[in-house]
Amino acid sequence: MKNNFVLRTITGALFVGILVGCILYSPLSFGILFTIITALSVREFGHLINESEEASLNKFITSIGGGYLFIAFMFYCQADSDTQVFLPYLVVMLYLFIAELYLRKKNPVANWAYSMLSQFYIAIPFALLNFLAFQFDPTVGGIVYNPILPLSIFVFIWLSDTGAYCVGSLIGKHRLFERVSPKKSWEGSIGGGLFSIASSVAFAHFFPFLTLIEWMGLAVIIVIFGTLGDLTESLMKRHLGIKDSGNILPGHGGMLDRFDSALMAIPAAVLYLHILSLIK
Repeated sequence: MKNNFVLRTITGALFVGILVGCILYSPLSFGILFTIITALSVREFGHLINESEEASLNKFITSIGGGYLFIAFMFYCQADSDTQVFLPYLVVMLYLFIAELYLRKKNPVANWAYSMLSQFYIAIPFALLNFLAFQFDPTVGGIVYNPILPLSIFVFIWLSDTGAYCVGSLIGKHRLFERVSPKKSWEGSIGGGLFSIASSVAFAHFFPFLTLIEWMGLAVIIVIFGTLGDLTESLMKRHLGIKDSGNILPGHGGMLDRFDSALMAIPAAVLYLHILSLIK
């Protein structure tokens, strides 16, 4: 037990340090890190589906496609390329469809469905991080890299998870979604939400490009959809009969175990901020 705690602590510290460091250091380190994360997450998803024997995915092609999609969005959001940058990705997707005509696998329709799910569930949400990271700055008249918005997504998620665990362990009595995740409680989820909302005050103070109310609204969105993302992955793992999505992070499971909340929180954050831009 003690050794597992030490392992989890070391892995967690390295994970947070690398993630925060790469986001803050430069757009290049941000791009490299999340291209790798996207590809590994898609590959992990493919491995889970293949092991379950529900379908047979081409892990290499789907992971390459997911990684390329992140790069394509990155160039597009920096205005370094037009929509033609997405053409190679379309070629990859077409290959996945056409290949099933010749491979004579057991369930080609399931293969198509899960291949597309790997992109919609994992690759696209990660790619949307670029809409948060690259923003138009009227003071310079162009697109600039703003690491604070993508970083805030993960800070809100981490604080929500930590608060939910602490509060839930102390006073959690009412199950949030017992059929999917028996240990989660309403008390823990609300407590975690309050942790995130409290941190939004600090973001508003140090990074006033959003108002306090807007930062608090973003925190609420992240908490709600992050929880739904967590529950979604829990449902998938329960369906597949597994505890962890992988073992790439010792003591913490797989990539999907660490980023499950972000996969729903990121699209929700992009939509929230887009709505704010329309009404300002």
